[in-house]
Amino acid sequence: MTARSEAEPARGSSLLLLLAAIFALAVNLRPAMAAVGPLLDLIEGATGMDSTAASLLTTLPVLMIGLGALSIRPLRRRLGERRGIFLGALLIGGACLVRAWLKDTAGLIASAAVVGVGVALIQALAPVVIKRAFPTRFGTVMAIYTTGIMGGAAVAAATAAGLAEAFGWAWTLALWSAPALVAAVVWLLAARDPAAEEPDRNAVVEVVHPEVPFWTQPRAWSLILIMGLGTSAYTLVLAWLPPFYVDLGEARATAGYLLSGMTGAEVAAGILVSLLIGRFPDRRGPILIALVLALIGLAGLVVAPVALAVPVVIVMGLGIGAIFPLTLILAMDQIDDPARSGDLLAFVQGGGYIIASLSPLAAGLLRDHMADLTSAWVLMGVGVVVLGVMTLAFRPGLPKLR
Repeated sequence: MTARSEAEPARGSSLLLLLAAIFALAVNLRPAMAAVGPLLDLIEGATGMDSTAASLLTTLPVLMIGLGALSIRPLRRRLGERRGIFLGALLIGGACLVRAWLKDTAGLIASAAVVGVGVALIQALAPVVIKRAFPTRFGTVMAIYTTGIMGGAAVAAATAAGLAEAFGWAWTLALWSAPALVAAVVWLLAARDPAAEEPDRNAVVEVVHPEVPFWTQPRAWSLILIMGLGTSAYTLVLAWLPPFYVDLGEARATAGYLLSGMTGAEVAAGILVSLLIGRFPDRRGPILIALVLALIGLAGLVVAPVALAVPVVIVMGLGIGAIFPLTLILAMDQIDDPARSGDLLAFVQGGGYIIASLSPLAAGLLRDHMADLTSAWVLMGVGVVVLGVMTLAFRPGLPKLR
């Protein structure tokens, strides 16, 4: 047996471990937010928060994700991808853990901000590792990564009410520190693979085309709006779908199961994207199908939220669950170089998540002043239509961004 043939199985095992670490990290990117919605009435009762203040438990992490993504390039140069991702997992785990003791408004809001910083580090750096380690399958692996994100949210939403009855709402939020710390350990093991770190920053590389700041390129701004509107739909339902159904008279556990069902549909959508995206070099078709499904779901929340609750959340979950990985893939299609595409994704996610952070806050304001979330679903539907119109401009064959 040659040295090359002996190295190939070892290399395959190393990549499998790296893929497992990426999935484990992804699972921990949403539970700190997804577990809040089904418990919001308990949290509001214990802390005295109104809906606007409670919305910060989702708005702040999303805002921090956006701000962190915008500053990720200097952080990546200083920390590197290995240490940056590891630090992100530690921040998520630590912020979740302290919620067992910091149960007042200030403590919950501060921990939400720290969670956002941790998520920002992982979300900005992991796609760069994916594109470097899996250059010919990055679309499929990105879809697996986003499926892990949705899966973590589904489990958190489904278990929140039952765990709160057994351990209390604060410990329910704190329990999510365990999988985050486990993911940090798995990442340490997997990060020994050379693909988990950028090449030597001091190496001399040939620059074929000079880099152009993304803020001067209109298509990069279009990607920000597409990412922002698509993620707004996700953050809106993540924060307010369970309280919406509790307000309609449904039990807390039922509201949590509905959110879990929606996120379960998002997982299914992510799997479908991972299996089929390679057949669609023109990403516009799949994105438009996903937008139509999301729009049908939002319309159902306005017209018949209780009578059609199950089909509404499933259809909406399929749409929103496909939008997220498809918009990430659309952004990464625009540049071939892994490091530069990571910079673009950080720029796009930074602006996009800042936009998306406004939707839970706006819904909280509407709930405080109108005692109803119907107008929030209507406004989000308008945003989905705008997103569809903007997507049409991204035809195949466009020049790469620089």
